[in-house]
Amino acid sequence: MPVALYQPFPLPGAARGHIWHHVPETRRPRHFHAEPELNLIAAGEATFGAGETTLAVSAGDLLWWPPGQDHVLLEASPDFDLYVIGVTPGFAERVLSDARATFSGGATRLRLDPAALSRFRTICDSRLAIGDVASVERHVGDLWREAYHRRATVSDRHPLTARALSSLIDRPDLKRGELARLIRGNASEVSRHFHRDVGLTLVAYRTRLRLIRFIQLAEGGHRNFLAAATDAGFGSYSQCHRAFQQAFGCTPRVFFGTSLCEEMKGRFARMESGAEIDATDTVT
Repeated sequence: MPVALYQPFPLPGAARGHIWHHVPETRRPRHFHAEPELNLIAAGEATFGAGETTLAVSAGDLLWWPPGQDHVLLEASPDFDLYVIGVTPGFAERVLSDARATFSGGATRLRLDPAALSRFRTICDSRLAIGDVASVERHVGDLWREAYHRRATVSDRHPLTARALSSLIDRPDLKRGELARLIRGNASEVSRHFHRDVGLTLVAYRTRLRLIRFIQLAEGGHRNFLAAATDAGFGSYSQCHRAFQQAFGCTPRVFFGTSLCEEMKGRFARMESGAEIDATDTVT
């Protein structure tokens, strides 16, 4: 599994979603989070890394990163222009309550026509009054809903992958055989298509979702690590401990007992040098 930092969206204020205009001089290291994310490529060209794969994009591309999918901006042209839209999982579900599928359906990359690109860019350029929660959520929700319905018209993943994503996001405790039976597929076939489409093995992705849930439980006051590990879907605390150590290079006790957790969330890097910096006004 690619080494990646756990970096939740720094949602400003009380709104459950936000739109950022990327600052070209900075980028986040490879990271993942519980929030689903959209990237609108408004101008220029770039290369993203996701799992074991790379993705070349250009103006007019709309990207979707599911919860737990690591991603990183690797290279970008001088005229690269990016908008990032992030929402909480609960808000995404509420906004799409009338949809036939959850936000895990549809294309990972959608090519927008010039008119749609212009419309989306205009929406993203609108200034949001952070204190007006209802206005921000209405604005972001309308964009998220329209983007989803456009994405839902096409798919660039195997149907088994789409169903596996949806099921694992809801239930990361599922074992491979249980998941295969639930989505009506052969276990080996499910794993093969998932690895090809997501760039991560099914086991690696499931582990990442469990780690996210474990961190959320621990941060929410669930200080009994054994119970948090079990509730997150791990078979035992030792299994959770090994996965945590492998993913973050430290034990849960060190992660939560020091400033490491907050340092990891706020870590940024300059594109030209890779040097780490502190920043809170941009996200990729």
